[in-house]
Amino acid sequence: MRLRHIEVFNAVMQTGSVSAAARLINVTQPAVSRTLQHAELQLGFALFQRARGRLTPTNEALALFPHIEKLFEQLDEVQRLAANLRHGQVNDRLNVLTVFALSREVLPRAVAGFRQKYPEVQVNVQALHTPQVVTALLLQEGDVGFVISSVRQPALEHESLAEVDMFCALPRGLLPASRMRGGEALALEELAGLPVVALDGKDPLGIRIQQACRDHGVGLSPVVTVQTYHAALSMAEYGLGVAIVDGCTAMSADLDKVHVVPLRPQITVAVNALRLAQRPGSVLARAMTQEMRRALRETLAGETSARASKIQA
Repeated sequence: MRLRHIEVFNAVMQTGSVSAAARLINVTQPAVSRTLQHAELQLGFALFQRARGRLTPTNEALALFPHIEKLFEQLDEVQRLAANLRHGQVNDRLNVLTVFALSREVLPRAVAGFRQKYPEVQVNVQALHTPQVVTALLLQEGDVGFVISSVRQPALEHESLAEVDMFCALPRGLLPASRMRGGEALALEELAGLPVVALDGKDPLGIRIQQACRDHGVGLSPVVTVQTYHAALSMAEYGLGVAIVDGCTAMSADLDKVHVVPLRPQITVAVNALRLAQRPGSVLARAMTQEMRRALRETLAGETSARASKIQA
Protein backbone atom coordinates (compact mmCIF):
# COMPACT_ATOMS: atom_id res chain seq x y z
CA MET A 1 0.00 0.00 0.00
CA ARG A 2 1.20 3.48 -0.85
CA LEU A 3 1.04 6.31 1.64
CA ARG A 4 -1.94 7.84 -0.18
CA HIS A 5 -3.77 4.50 -0.01
CA ILE A 6 -3.09 4.34 3.72
CA GLU A 7 -4.33 7.89 4.31
CA VAL A 8 -7.62 7.24 2.50
CA PHE A 9 -8.08 3.83 4.13
CA ASN A 10 -7.57 5.35 7.57
CA ALA A 11 -10.05 8.15 6.85
CA VAL A 12 -12.73 5.70 5.71
CA MET A 13 -12.17 3.47 8.74
CA GLN A 14 -12.60 6.47 11.02
CA THR A 15 -15.69 7.92 9.32
CA GLY A 16 -17.46 4.90 7.78
CA SER A 17 -18.30 6.54 4.43
CA VAL A 18 -16.67 7.94 1.31
CA SER A 19 -18.26 11.36 1.68
CA ALA A 20 -17.19 11.80 5.30
CA ALA A 21 -13.68 10.53 4.52
CA ALA A 22 -13.41 13.03 1.66
CA ARG A 23 -14.33 15.89 4.00
CA LEU A 24 -11.87 14.67 6.63
CA ILE A 25 -8.84 14.70 4.31
CA ASN A 26 -10.13 17.57 2.13
CA VAL A 27 -10.43 15.78 -1.23
CA THR A 28 -13.32 14.93 -3.54
CA GLN A 29 -15.50 11.83 -3.16
CA PRO A 30 -14.47 10.44 -6.57
CA ALA A 31 -10.82 10.77 -5.53
CA VAL A 32 -11.47 8.70 -2.39
CA SER A 33 -13.33 6.02 -4.39
CA ARG A 34 -10.58 5.81 -7.01
CA THR A 35 -7.85 5.57 -4.38
CA LEU A 36 -9.69 2.77 -2.55
CA GLN A 37 -10.21 0.83 -5.77
CA HIS A 38 -6.54 1.19 -6.67
CA ALA A 39 -5.48 0.03 -3.19
CA GLU A 40 -7.73 -3.03 -3.38
CA LEU A 41 -6.44 -3.82 -6.87
CA GLN A 42 -2.84 -3.73 -5.65
CA LEU A 43 -3.60 -5.72 -2.50
CA GLY A 44 -5.62 -8.37 -4.30
CA PHE A 45 -8.50 -8.34 -1.82
CA ALA A 46 -11.41 -6.10 -0.85
CA LEU A 47 -11.11 -3.67 2.04
CA PHE A 48 -14.80 -2.79 2.36
CA GLN A 49 -18.22 -4.21 1.60
CA ARG A 50 -20.42 -1.52 0.05
CA ALA A 51 -24.12 -1.33 0.91
CA ARG A 52 -26.57 1.63 1.00
CA GLY A 53 -23.85 4.25 1.00
CA ARG A 54 -22.02 2.72 3.93
CA LEU A 55 -18.73 0.89 3.87
CA THR A 56 -18.29 -2.10 6.13
CA PRO A 57 -14.66 -3.17 6.66
CA THR A 58 -13.73 -6.70 5.68
CA ASN A 59 -11.81 -9.05 7.98
CA GLU A 60 -8.66 -8.15 6.06
CA ALA A 61 -9.25 -4.43 6.69
CA LEU A 62 -9.82 -5.07 10.39
CA ALA A 63 -6.52 -6.96 10.54
CA LEU A 64 -4.67 -4.10 8.84
CA PHE A 65 -6.19 -1.25 10.83
CA PRO A 66 -4.25 -1.60 14.14
CA HIS A 67 -0.98 -1.39 12.21
CA ILE A 68 -2.24 1.63 10.28
CA GLU A 69 -3.12 3.35 13.58
CA LYS A 70 0.41 2.80 14.87
CA LEU A 71 1.80 4.24 11.65
CA PHE A 72 -0.30 7.39 12.02
CA GLU A 73 0.83 7.78 15.63
CA GLN A 74 4.41 7.75 14.36
CA LEU A 75 3.52 10.27 11.66
CA ASP A 76 2.06 12.53 14.35
CA GLU A 77 5.34 12.34 16.25
CA VAL A 78 7.24 13.30 13.08
CA GLN A 79 4.95 16.29 12.60
CA ARG A 80 5.45 17.40 16.22
CA LEU A 81 9.22 17.08 15.87
CA ALA A 82 9.18 19.06 12.62
CA ALA A 83 7.13 21.80 14.31
CA ASN A 84 9.56 21.88 17.25
CA LEU A 85 12.53 22.13 14.92
CA ARG A 86 10.84 24.97 13.05
CA HIS A 87 10.48 26.87 16.32
CA GLY A 88 13.97 26.01 17.57
CA GLN A 89 12.77 23.48 20.15
CA VAL A 90 14.24 20.04 19.46
CA ASN A 91 12.36 18.19 22.18
CA ASP A 92 9.19 18.81 24.12
CA ARG A 93 9.31 15.57 26.07
CA LEU A 94 11.84 13.80 28.29
CA ASN A 95 11.51 10.08 28.98
CA VAL A 96 13.02 9.20 32.35
CA LEU A 97 13.55 5.65 33.59
CA THR A 98 14.21 4.96 37.27
CA VAL A 99 14.34 2.15 39.78
CA PHE A 100 11.56 2.13 42.37
CA ALA A 101 13.90 3.10 45.23
CA LEU A 102 14.51 6.52 43.66
CA SER A 103 10.92 7.16 42.58
CA ARG A 104 9.42 8.06 45.95
CA GLU A 105 11.69 10.65 47.53
CA VAL A 106 14.51 11.69 45.21
CA LEU A 107 13.09 11.76 41.68
CA PRO A 108 10.01 13.89 42.54
CA ARG A 109 12.33 16.53 43.98
CA ALA A 110 14.50 16.39 40.85
CA VAL A 111 11.48 16.65 38.53
CA ALA A 112 10.20 19.67 40.47
CA GLY A 113 13.55 21.42 40.00
CA PHE A 114 13.64 20.46 36.32
CA ARG A 115 10.11 21.76 35.72
CA GLN A 116 11.04 25.16 37.16
CA LYS A 117 13.70 25.51 34.47
CA TYR A 118 11.82 23.80 31.62
CA PRO A 119 8.09 24.32 32.27
CA GLU A 120 7.20 23.58 28.63
CA VAL A 121 8.72 20.09 28.68
CA GLN A 122 6.55 17.07 29.41
CA VAL A 123 8.36 14.59 31.67
CA ASN A 124 7.40 10.94 31.28
CA VAL A 125 8.59 8.75 34.19
CA GLN A 126 8.68 4.95 34.26
CA ALA A 127 9.62 3.10 37.47
CA LEU A 128 11.17 -0.26 36.58
CA HIS A 129 13.57 -2.90 37.83
CA THR A 130 17.23 -2.35 36.96
CA PRO A 131 17.33 -4.93 34.10
CA GLN A 132 14.22 -3.32 32.61
CA VAL A 133 15.83 0.13 32.77
CA VAL A 134 18.86 -1.23 30.89
CA THR A 135 16.72 -2.94 28.25
CA ALA A 136 14.56 0.14 27.69
CA LEU A 137 17.63 2.34 27.21
CA LEU A 138 19.13 -0.13 24.73
CA LEU A 139 15.85 -0.08 22.81
CA GLN A 140 15.98 3.76 22.85
CA GLU A 141 12.74 3.92 24.84
CA GLY A 142 14.20 6.36 27.38
CA ASP A 143 16.49 9.38 27.33
CA VAL A 144 18.13 8.76 30.71
CA GLY A 145 17.92 6.11 33.40
CA PHE A 146 18.69 6.25 37.11
CA VAL A 147 19.75 3.10 38.98
CA ILE A 148 21.36 2.09 42.24
CA SER A 149 24.65 0.18 41.83
CA SER A 150 26.70 -0.29 38.69
CA VAL A 151 25.53 -2.00 35.52
CA ARG A 152 27.85 -3.99 33.29
CA GLN A 153 26.71 -2.93 29.84
CA PRO A 154 29.32 -1.45 27.48
CA ALA A 155 26.63 0.13 25.28
CA LEU A 156 25.61 2.39 28.17
CA GLU A 157 27.45 5.40 29.56
CA HIS A 158 27.59 5.64 33.37
CA GLU A 159 27.72 8.81 35.45
CA SER A 160 28.04 8.51 39.22
CA LEU A 161 25.70 10.87 41.10
CA ALA A 162 26.05 9.87 44.75
CA GLU A 163 27.19 7.18 47.18
CA VAL A 164 24.49 5.63 49.36
CA ASP A 165 24.95 3.44 52.45
CA MET A 166 22.90 0.33 53.23
CA PHE A 167 20.67 0.30 56.32
CA CYS A 168 18.77 -2.26 58.36
CA ALA A 169 15.05 -1.79 58.98
CA LEU A 170 14.05 -3.86 62.04
CA PRO A 171 10.48 -4.34 63.22
CA ARG A 172 10.04 -2.72 66.61
CA GLY A 173 10.16 -5.33 69.37
CA LEU A 174 12.30 -7.76 67.38
CA LEU A 175 15.34 -6.84 69.51
CA PRO A 176 15.36 -5.44 73.06
CA ALA A 177 14.78 -1.69 73.27
CA SER A 178 18.08 -1.31 75.11
CA ARG A 179 19.92 -2.74 72.09
CA MET A 180 18.24 -0.33 69.68
CA ARG A 181 18.66 2.80 71.79
CA GLY A 182 20.90 5.38 70.12
CA GLY A 183 20.67 3.87 66.63
CA GLU A 184 23.85 1.80 66.96
CA ALA A 185 24.86 -0.09 63.80
CA LEU A 186 23.73 -3.69 63.42
CA ALA A 187 26.39 -6.24 62.53
CA LEU A 188 25.81 -8.90 59.91
CA GLU A 189 26.52 -11.52 62.56
CA GLU A 190 23.53 -10.29 64.58
CA LEU A 191 21.24 -10.98 61.63
CA ALA A 192 22.13 -14.69 61.62
CA GLY A 193 19.52 -15.55 64.23
CA LEU A 194 16.81 -13.18 63.01
CA PRO A 195 14.12 -13.51 60.33
CA VAL A 196 15.26 -11.64 57.22
CA VAL A 197 13.44 -10.16 54.22
CA ALA A 198 15.83 -10.98 51.40
CA LEU A 199 16.34 -9.21 48.09
CA ASP A 200 16.21 -11.23 44.89
CA GLY A 201 19.54 -12.95 44.26
CA LYS A 202 19.72 -11.37 40.78
CA ASP A 203 19.34 -7.85 42.15
CA PRO A 204 22.63 -5.87 42.28
CA LEU A 205 22.12 -5.02 45.97
CA GLY A 206 21.06 -8.57 46.72
CA ILE A 207 24.30 -9.78 45.17
CA ARG A 208 26.33 -7.33 47.29
CA ILE A 209 24.65 -8.51 50.49
CA GLN A 210 25.17 -12.18 49.63
CA GLN A 211 28.86 -11.53 48.95
CA ALA A 212 29.27 -9.70 52.27
CA CYS A 213 27.63 -12.61 54.10
CA ARG A 214 30.00 -15.08 52.44
CA ASP A 215 33.01 -12.91 53.30
CA HIS A 216 32.01 -12.86 57.00
CA GLY A 217 30.79 -16.44 57.20
CA VAL A 218 27.23 -15.38 57.97
CA GLY A 219 24.21 -17.44 56.99
CA LEU A 220 20.91 -15.56 56.85
CA SER A 221 17.42 -17.03 57.31
CA PRO A 222 15.09 -15.44 54.72
CA VAL A 223 11.40 -15.70 55.50
CA VAL A 224 10.39 -14.01 52.25
CA THR A 225 12.21 -12.83 49.11
CA VAL A 226 11.21 -9.68 47.22
CA GLN A 227 12.31 -7.88 44.07
CA THR A 228 12.08 -4.25 45.15
CA TYR A 229 13.59 -2.37 48.08
CA HIS A 230 10.30 -0.70 48.98
CA ALA A 231 8.65 -4.13 49.10
CA ALA A 232 11.38 -5.25 51.51
CA LEU A 233 10.77 -2.19 53.69
CA SER A 234 7.00 -2.79 53.67
CA MET A 235 7.55 -6.39 54.81
CA ALA A 236 9.72 -5.15 57.68
CA GLU A 237 7.11 -2.55 58.65
CA TYR A 238 4.56 -5.36 58.78
CA GLY A 239 6.81 -7.23 61.23
CA LEU A 240 7.92 -10.09 59.01
CA GLY A 241 11.65 -9.61 59.43
CA VAL A 242 14.73 -7.43 59.03
CA ALA A 243 15.11 -5.71 55.65
CA ILE A 244 18.46 -4.52 54.34
CA VAL A 245 17.74 -1.55 52.10
CA ASP A 246 19.54 1.34 50.47
CA GLY A 247 19.64 4.75 52.09
CA CYS A 248 17.12 6.24 49.65
CA THR A 249 14.53 3.61 50.52
CA ALA A 250 15.30 3.92 54.23
CA MET A 251 14.25 7.58 54.10
CA SER A 252 10.61 6.61 53.66
CA ALA A 253 10.52 4.18 56.60
CA ASP A 254 7.74 4.52 59.16
CA LEU A 255 9.77 4.91 62.36
CA ASP A 256 6.73 4.07 64.46
CA LYS A 257 6.96 0.55 63.03
CA VAL A 258 10.67 -0.05 62.44
CA HIS A 259 14.08 0.96 63.74
CA VAL A 260 16.42 2.14 60.97
CA VAL A 261 20.09 1.65 61.80
CA PRO A 262 23.31 1.44 59.79
CA LEU A 263 24.66 -1.92 58.68
CA ARG A 264 28.10 -3.08 59.79
CA PRO A 265 30.33 -3.63 57.89
CA GLN A 266 29.43 -0.59 55.86
CA ILE A 267 28.18 -1.41 52.39
CA THR A 268 28.07 1.55 50.01
CA VAL A 269 26.40 1.57 46.61
CA ALA A 270 26.44 4.15 43.85
CA VAL A 271 23.50 5.94 42.29
CA ASN A 272 24.24 6.16 38.57
CA ALA A 273 22.76 7.92 35.58
CA LEU A 274 22.70 5.76 32.45
CA ARG A 275 22.57 6.93 28.85
CA LEU A 276 23.08 5.21 25.54
CA ALA A 277 26.77 5.66 24.72
CA GLN A 278 26.31 5.93 20.96
CA ARG A 279 23.86 8.85 21.28
CA PRO A 280 24.96 12.26 22.56
CA GLY A 281 23.05 13.20 25.69
CA SER A 282 20.43 15.87 25.04
CA VAL A 283 20.39 19.16 26.89
CA LEU A 284 17.24 18.01 28.69
CA ALA A 285 18.74 14.67 29.74
CA ARG A 286 21.83 16.40 31.11
CA ALA A 287 19.66 18.93 32.94
CA MET A 288 17.62 16.16 34.57
CA THR A 289 20.83 14.38 35.57
CA GLN A 290 22.08 17.52 37.29
CA GLU A 291 18.76 17.90 39.10
CA MET A 292 19.03 14.28 40.29
CA ARG A 293 22.53 14.95 41.61
CA ARG A 294 21.25 17.99 43.52
CA ALA A 295 18.16 16.16 44.79
CA LEU A 296 20.25 13.27 46.06
CA ARG A 297 22.64 15.59 47.89
CA GLU A 298 19.86 17.58 49.52
CA THR A 299 17.64 14.62 50.34
CA LEU A 300 20.39 12.46 51.82
CA ALA A 301 21.72 15.32 53.94
CA GLY A 302 18.31 16.43 55.19
CA GLU A 303 16.82 13.03 55.87
CA THR A 304 19.92 11.66 57.57
CA SER A 305 19.82 14.37 60.24
CA ALA A 306 16.04 14.02 60.63
CA ARG A 307 16.28 10.26 61.01
CA ALA A 308 19.06 10.56 63.59
CA SER A 309 16.98 12.87 65.76
CA LYS A 310 13.96 10.53 65.60
CA ILE A 311 16.04 7.49 66.45
CA GLN A 312 17.57 9.15 69.50
CA ALA A 313 14.15 10.30 70.60
